[in-house]
Amino acid sequence: MASISSAPPATAARQPKPRAAVVVSVIALVLIGLNLRAGITGASALLHDLQLVLGYGPLVASVIPSIPTLCFAVAGAATSWLTGRIGVEKSILLSLGMLAAGLLVRGIPSTGMLVAGTVLGMSGLAVCNVAMPSFIREHFADRTSLMTALYTVTMTTGATVTAVVVVPLAQVLGSPSAGVGAIGILGVAAFLGFVPVALHAHRNSVRGTSAHVSPWPLLRTRKGVLLTATFTLQALLAYALLSWFPYMLTTMGLSAAESGLMFGLMQLVSVPAGMVLIAVGSRPRMLRPAFYVVSVTMLIGVAALLVLPVSLAAVPAVLLGFGLGIFPLVMVMISRSGRDTAETTALSTLAQSTGYLLATVGPFGMGLLHSATGGWTLPLALLLAIALAQIVVVHLLTAKTKG
Repeated sequence: MASISSAPPATAARQPKPRAAVVVSVIALVLIGLNLRAGITGASALLHDLQLVLGYGPLVASVIPSIPTLCFAVAGAATSWLTGRIGVEKSILLSLGMLAAGLLVRGIPSTGMLVAGTVLGMSGLAVCNVAMPSFIREHFADRTSLMTALYTVTMTTGATVTAVVVVPLAQVLGSPSAGVGAIGILGVAAFLGFVPVALHAHRNSVRGTSAHVSPWPLLRTRKGVLLTATFTLQALLAYALLSWFPYMLTTMGLSAAESGLMFGLMQLVSVPAGMVLIAVGSRPRMLRPAFYVVSVTMLIGVAALLVLPVSLAAVPAVLLGFGLGIFPLVMVMISRSGRDTAETTALSTLAQSTGYLLATVGPFGMGLLHSATGGWTLPLALLLAIALAQIVVVHLLTAKTKG
């Protein structure tokens, strides 16, 4: 990745952390990773049942899957400022508290509480999403690829397990609201697991004002524009699928449990896919081929979902799961970009806040188009066009790294 700055951050000059502190940081990173998509995929698998039980209409049904990306955009935009004020670790701890509280509130059987809890939890998740590349750069400066792979693998693992077990869990608990609220236990575990990391950082912090780099001027740079465009397109595809894939299969004829299994399969495939893509993309001259393969696979997966019968849903599930493996590649590029932690945070804020704001069109538009047309042909055709655009953008993004 020749064009990606990998200079160590200024904070790397501090004394090495004790082994116990490193172990605790890794455990905390794993617990955070388990939460990064679990709250989204868990709700997605129960959307159909939640609508039936709570009785909200098609407009609310379209709005709920759009809340995560909208929160990621709005709350994520403030992360660079927040980390500059209180530091990366305290910002993450605050975000995990919001996440845990929001996920638990969703367990109250009310449309209002479902919406309010989703807004609170996803706002916390937004700050955590943006701050994680800086956390990895600051605490694991010499192992950014490994740690990014670890937390993205745990992210997809948490999403996969949640997607598979949340429907049976809701049936055991007797309520889809109880099932979606139970996901909050993961958020509580992440919060408690991160407390020692935040305390250690507070005790060992250097007094003074933290550096702050404004993210918005970076939109005038080639790197800022292309990172943002790539993140936007992959987020559009990912969250449209994460929000509607199980619901789509259910309306096509599969049972809720079968749709959940296919959803889990899609997430499961993304785990080794992300690991393989990071391993391949980190090799000399292999970043561009890695982006090509993952983007073309996503294109084929959307096409398969459009033309194949629902009885063959496993085929697009596998292809789309591999296509979701682009996320770790993008996050590694962000973690390695920038001259220091502050600029990395700025790039992460720019790419994620702008990307998620535009990506909100994905889940919201899918829901409205389905309601308007009564089918999935037009929504999937538009996803096909977005997948094609992603191929063009990653070609430009890797233009200076192919050799």
